[in-house]
Amino acid sequence: MSSNSNNRHEIVERNVGLLAILIVFAISLGALVEITPLIFQKQTTEPVDNLRPYTALELEGRDIYTREGCNVCHSQMVRPFRSETERYGHYSVAGESVWEHPFLWGSKRTGPDLARVGGRYSDEWHRVHLMDPRELVPESNMPGFPWLADNVLDGKNTKKKLTIFRDQFGVPYTDEQIANASKDVEGKTEMDAIIAYLQSLGHAMK
Repeated sequence: MSSNSNNRHEIVERNVGLLAILIVFAISLGALVEITPLIFQKQTTEPVDNLRPYTALELEGRDIYTREGCNVCHSQMVRPFRSETERYGHYSVAGESVWEHPFLWGSKRTGPDLARVGGRYSDEWHRVHLMDPRELVPESNMPGFPWLADNVLDGKNTKKKLTIFRDQFGVPYTDEQIANASKDVEGKTEMDAIIAYLQSLGHAMK
């Protein structure tokens, strides 16, 4: 019995093509069992109540957030552990991220999670913190971003961004929101935009 088992194992090891087929089969079976059920679960594919699309200014702020690498040090995913929900609020659910492209959940927390930071601090607090973090948190190792206050948004691509999000990803922007997109960010700085984005985080669930 043992000899037959060893022979079968040896056949698989020596036949690279067969081994590749079996690996693909095993991965496909795992994906079928783990991923397919999620497609049919309403809570993973439909937005939660009160979820709204980012405004034009918030969407520009999100782009600045990723451009400056904020997502490298801050996650946006509250795990379902008591230690996290007591600190950050309700754990994150899939329905909050249906309009996130790409999602910014992250996996590293050099700084705190920001999934529920919206409304926790004032706009002025964020402004001071982004200019010089150590003015508010002396032990912070976060760099300052003073140039954001000087950089004015040009708004040239804002309308196009909203259009792509609607047409390609199904984000429910109205024609009016798209038409007014450039005007909505006119005269705003990158600092205004990123603060607006931060204040929008977690608006659907606390």
